[in-house]
Amino acid sequence: MIIHLIDGTYELFRHFYGLRRFNKGKDKPFGAVVGVLNGVLQMIEEGATHIGVATDHVIESFRNQLWPTYKTGDGIEPALLAQFHPLEEALASMGVAVWPMVELEADDALASAAHLAALDPRVLKVSIWTPDKDLAQCVREDRVVQVDRKAGAIRDANAVREKFGVEPRLIPDYLALVGDAADGYPGIAGIGKMSAARLLNQYGPIEAFPDNLLVGQREQALLFKTLATLRTDAALFADVEQLKWQGPSQMFSEFAPKLGDAKLLTRAMSAAAEQTHPASA
Repeated sequence: MIIHLIDGTYELFRHFYGLRRFNKGKDKPFGAVVGVLNGVLQMIEEGATHIGVATDHVIESFRNQLWPTYKTGDGIEPALLAQFHPLEEALASMGVAVWPMVELEADDALASAAHLAALDPRVLKVSIWTPDKDLAQCVREDRVVQVDRKAGAIRDANAVREKFGVEPRLIPDYLALVGDAADGYPGIAGIGKMSAARLLNQYGPIEAFPDNLLVGQREQALLFKTLATLRTDAALFADVEQLKWQGPSQMFSEFAPKLGDAKLLTRAMSAAAEQTHPASA
């Protein structure tokens, strides 16, 4: 089986601002939610059977206690923020495994789910659907891959090495050195992408750097590495079969009309029927 793990928060942002190009700022209350649901249904229609979606139930996490300028929910448009929780409800009622994160982030859930799924010999491949560079650390050869829909790329370990210049396992060290503006930490002054890759390939992780490197900045670099390191210990499921899509629940038939897309329920019911009784070739 192939496990598909989706960054629900990223997809919600993507659809919200995608619609902004056409709606002149007149946002539909659930426009981005509908976009995400249609995207998930398309994956199911194209053959996906085991799907999990991670979301940020709240934006803040334990990392905000470690670094004062780590990303928060400040500045998120109210019309977008108001769709966070409805997305989780809609996915759950449509029968999709969804993990709303509070103490941890959606990225931690994706990393944990990928780790758990990769331990199962029944799993042939794990596809993590997000362009977020943090998730590159989860890639394992061609068994756990990152799908960057925006770039039209599927990144296995070789592609991660080509893009960043380091092994997937060194991505937290790389991000600690170069920084991550999206997450709100600056990296180490004077170290760019090329020099970071060179140092990591020469010495290995930051902990193995010689004492004469990062003088006065070593502690901060290790803090940034902690921020960049995704947790893999979230107990999201006991068996990968819990990620198998079983079709929409009765609740979805009541929920779908409120979203403003009459076709959602029909598509979900048709997809469920097709999985139960596949059309003969």
